[in-house]
Amino acid sequence: MPDLKPPCVAGDDRSVLLTLLQYQRDSFVRKVSGVDDAAAASSPVVSGTSLLWLTNHMADAEITWVLKRFANRSPSAGVTDHAPTIEEAVDRYRGIGNDVDAVVASAPSLDECSPVFDDGPEVNLRWILAHLLEETARHAGHADILRELVDGTVGR
Repeated sequence: MPDLKPPCVAGDDRSVLLTLLQYQRDSFVRKVSGVDDAAAASSPVVSGTSLLWLTNHMADAEITWVLKRFANRSPSAGVTDHAPTIEEAVDRYRGIGNDVDAVVASAPSLDECSPVFDDGPEVNLRWILAHLLEETARHAGHADILRELVDGTVGR
């Protein structure tokens, strides 16, 4: 799998954050694509983390932070349940990403705040996108290591 460098983008915060988030989403998907379902569901590490679990987790993170907490809505029909196969999980993740991108595009400003939740402090959409970027990059690294352990495939 060839390494792809992150895009260099000049623009406002929204376009930079969304471009880098999409790059990390795509990197994550490249790491989990093409592995068979049994390998995707297996875990080569003591924690039990698998490529399938990570893919569903990434979709859940975007649902939680943007759709539920920021936009106070549910994802599109058909993408709410955890997917049982890696291909279905990737399709779910991509569909949720599209829903999230639509919410972000329609927000008047990245300064808009999410309602207070879980007794935590209020955060704005800019922070949420930066957090998703960080979480996606971190888990893409986990997927990179898991994939190499599962079938020897390397590259980002």
